Amino acid sequence: MASAATASTSEPAELVSVNHWHPKSRDVPPRTAFAFDPIEDALEAFARGEFLVVMDDESRENEGDLIVAASGCSTEQMAWMIKHTSGYICIALPGERLEELQIPMMVPQNEERHRTAYTVTVDYKHGTTTGISAHDRALTARALALPSSTPADFTRPGHLVPLRARTGGVLTRRGHTEASVDLCRLAGLAPAGLLCEIVNDDEQGSMSRRDECRAFADRWGVKMINVGMLVDWRRKLGPALQNGHVEDT
Repeated sequence: MASAATASTSEPAELVSVNHWHPKSRDVPPRTAFAFDPIEDALEAFARGEFLVVMDDESRENEGDLIVAASGCSTEQMAWMIKHTSGYICIALPGERLEELQIPMMVPQNEERHRTAYTVTVDYKHGTTTGISAHDRALTARALALPSSTPADFTRPGHLVPLRARTGGVLTRRGHTEASVDLCRLAGLAPAGLLCEIVNDDEQGSMSRRDECRAFADRWGVKMINVGMLVDWRRKLGPALQNGHVEDT
């Protein structure tokens, strides 16, 4: 079996990640009061290739997801993401892109509580081995974000889970799937966002809630927002998100 190092030498040049940003742990005092980070700061960090912690509504899942743009995700970033989440890494994509890549829905009738739109899983064919390593999943993610990729570039099933984002983004559905694609578009990046739920470092692997996510974000120097802030920002911005970028009115 080829090693990740060997496999990486056969990556197409356009898929080699140049993003070298990696979270670094730091000692920070506990906050005296909870607060999210400014949305402007979060969007700037995201555009630089940094992770965000994004909470959904407390009345919904009340979970925090790590989200990062797929187009620049490095092996090191993917490894860090796997370590601090459930490990079930998903990638949110617009419906039209999934249709172009001929990636169908996972089941004909979605019975999941929040109607998360899972599709058939995929692996990138070129420069990967088993598909499950951080290297292989990062490469698959970058390939899915690459506009020139074709259906023939992927095997089905695989080890990365595409999610179909609804048209209209968070203004249509206030979910992490839509937030991931909206963040990419607002940052001027390919509309493909990696996401996974943050879990606590305990024996139960319990889900991280708001205050635990805030402490995690502070420890690792990651900006934290919620989906509601993204909804407000899009409404304030005015123009619709179309064709992978913000259209002028």
